[in-house]
Amino acid sequence: MKFMKEQKYIAYISSYTHGKSKGIMICDVEAEKGRLIPRSEVEIHNPSYMVKANSGKYLYAICDEGLQAYRILENGNLSLINKGTINGMRACHVTVDEKDNYIFCAGYHDGKVTVVRLREDGGIGEVTDEAFHKGMGSVAERNFRPHVSCAVLTPDQKFLMVSDLGIDQVKIYKFDNVTGKIRLVDVLRAEIESAPRTMIFSKDGKYAYLTHELKNYVAVYAYNGEGRTPEFELIQRISTLGKKFSKNSAAVAIHFSPDEGHLFVSNAGDNSIAIYKRDMGTGMLKMLSTLPISGDYPKDFAIFPDGRHMVCLNHETNDMSFFVIDYEKGIIVMNGKSIPVETGNCCIITEI
Repeated sequence: MKFMKEQKYIAYISSYTHGKSKGIMICDVEAEKGRLIPRSEVEIHNPSYMVKANSGKYLYAICDEGLQAYRILENGNLSLINKGTINGMRACHVTVDEKDNYIFCAGYHDGKVTVVRLREDGGIGEVTDEAFHKGMGSVAERNFRPHVSCAVLTPDQKFLMVSDLGIDQVKIYKFDNVTGKIRLVDVLRAEIESAPRTMIFSKDGKYAYLTHELKNYVAVYAYNGEGRTPEFELIQRISTLGKKFSKNSAAVAIHFSPDEGHLFVSNAGDNSIAIYKRDMGTGMLKMLSTLPISGDYPKDFAIFPDGRHMVCLNHETNDMSFFVIDYEKGIIVMNGKSIPVETGNCCIITEI
């Protein structure tokens, strides 16, 4: 009789290092219980967002120096490959292309998108292209100038979608996967003072979901990339807030459930998680609930591989809270005590 190998998972949590945190916390995952057990820490300067290579072999993290690349070892530990520059101020968000040839960096502070080549050994290579955004927004101290918040390729790998919450636009760049160059071809204009923050795509490549930080809603787009320029048809806008909510709320992180049948969005200020049922055929969303996360500023969250559990990083209360997801009732239920995590920024749960 053949026995299937038991699946094991590891979690990586990035934190700012102005206090006791060393940078990236490595946690063992109790998948059936929906809990994380802190194991060790890796020293890195102020890591914010992270991304795992599609091959599963490497982890990339933003740091003060630019980018840092790690090899994921068999036991889940991280081995530093190298550091690389992005020729600018600290980034806030990173993604990779499907072949792990490039990493795309969103620069909030300097309003710049940067494309960096990845080496064959998984290390950070040279900058292949970069573009500074120009323009003015209308809200002083927040979105009155360019703030690039997300850079992600369309599923067909043809176009780089760059959200700029400072000027209320998503700039669309044609991407050359040989040279690593980008060329502006179109602009997706958002509502004034809505602050488009993060865009994600469904796996079938048909739909895009864009959070709007200041107006607290998700915009749903039907996507068609067959032409010279991509087509985005706005098919829905849906709030991330419940009937009662904090006036000082901001939509933050957005993630699918593993089967993409549901979508989740966190709200800072309101300190809640919105849960949506997703129609797989039409891409449309139906709000199920918006519930509190028992912490302050849910900067990121992660859905466990079973789709039934969630961990939420509460940046201002320096902890992470755990929940069981009840899809039938459309709610999340607290799952045990919170665990200390100083200024948590990003959480990745992955199989090893």
